[in-house]
Amino acid sequence: MKIYLLVASLLIASVPSYAQSLQEKIERVINGKKATVGVGIYDFGSRQTLTINGDEHMPMQSVYKFHVALAILHEVDKGRFKLTQKMRVKKSDLTPGLHSPMGEDYPNGVDLPLSELIRYMVAESDGSACDYLFRLLGGPKQVDTFIHGLGIRDVAIRETEAVMQARGNWDIQYANWTTPKAMLSLLTRFYQRNVLSPSSHDFLWKTMVSTTTGENRLKKLLPAGTVVAHKTGTSATREDGLMGAVNDAGFIILPTGKCIAISVFVTNSTEGIATNEQIIADIARLAYDHFARSN
Repeated sequence: MKIYLLVASLLIASVPSYAQSLQEKIERVINGKKATVGVGIYDFGSRQTLTINGDEHMPMQSVYKFHVALAILHEVDKGRFKLTQKMRVKKSDLTPGLHSPMGEDYPNGVDLPLSELIRYMVAESDGSACDYLFRLLGGPKQVDTFIHGLGIRDVAIRETEAVMQARGNWDIQYANWTTPKAMLSLLTRFYQRNVLSPSSHDFLWKTMVSTTTGENRLKKLLPAGTVVAHKTGTSATREDGLMGAVNDAGFIILPTGKCIAISVFVTNSTEGIATNEQIIADIARLAYDHFARSN
């Protein structure tokens, strides 16, 4: 396990005692688990960063829909599209077998504003909506290029939802990867409003707050009413019990009004979905308690 504690500039610095305590508590959650766990936490109040397995390649699964949302909203900011613009979703755009609440709501296709397609993709992790937006942008490579252009290098977005979720294609999920450090860097840039226009930023933030997936992950152990803006990702379970990815990434608002960015990637785990989600929930609560006291 590789553990790094950094300060503001992301250069290695001395470890304050209270931050060291958080590191030790997270280690206790992870130790003994049959999984690789990647963690990234940044506190916007103290400007401290904690990463665990920060340079490891972690399969994103649907966490990359956050990246797609940034790319499409950047095109909105450029004037190429409008959030109110109606998009024709045909029946043929609804890929059988994908998780698609949009497809369940409109099995024969529908005209929807672009804003609603983004909401389906982010808040409900809709695979068909994601692939529709990929096609609108020109494919995964365009999203990959956009994210790299933000200075986020340790990330790869290569495959669509349809390709990733195809039967017999287990290893393809590892083609869409990031590192905890890179994910944290992207979250931080977004929160600091360095990626999108104010209106696009606010739209995506509200959409992430309304996310309906992953109730047993970052949000599970936090006090009722805590604002969490996040994007989850989940793989299937292989016949031998292996799960490639159980992820959650986003932001937690502390009682002081300050914010922490946090991502937890549970990779190549044979612990089972309940334990994988509990790892994420436990780490989120530890970070919440720690930074709520220090801010």
